[in-house]
Amino acid sequence: QLQLVESGGGLVQPGGSLRLSCAASGTTLDNYAVGWFRQAPGKEREGVTCFSASSSSTNIADSVKGRFTISRDNAKNMVYLQMNSLKPEDTAVYYCAAIFRPELLFRRCVLLKDEYDYWGQGTQVTVSS
Repeated sequence: QLQLVESGGGLVQPGGSLRLSCAASGTTLDNYAVGWFRQAPGKEREGVTCFSASSSSTNIADSVKGRFTISRDNAKNMVYLQMNSLKPEDTAVYYCAAIFRPELLFRRCVLLKDEYDYWGQGTQVTVSS
C-alpha cells in the first residue's frame, strides 16, 4: 500500500523559507489527491494546502495563501511544500496525506483531515528567533 515519508523540517527564523518533501512508495501517486496538514502543540490538525489528482485544481488555507505553495513531481513520486515568509505561528508538525477515490479525480481537493486515508509520520517545523 501507499507509504508517505516527510522530510525537510527544521529550525528557521521568522521570514525565512523551508521546502518540505513527501516521498511516496508502495504505489504511485497517480490519481491520488494529496495534501499537507499541520498540527501545533495543543491544537487540532489543520489543512494547509492540497492538489487534486487531476493536478489542475488546488486548495489552500487563508492563513498561508501567498506564502506556501504545493507542487509535485510525478516522475519522482514526490510532493513538496514550499514555505516562504515563515511566521512563529507556522510552528507545527507538518504531515503529507493522500486519498484515492475515482469520484475525486476531477474534483477540487478538500482540507479536511478525515477525508485522507494515508499519512506520513510528520516533520517538525519550528519558526523562532
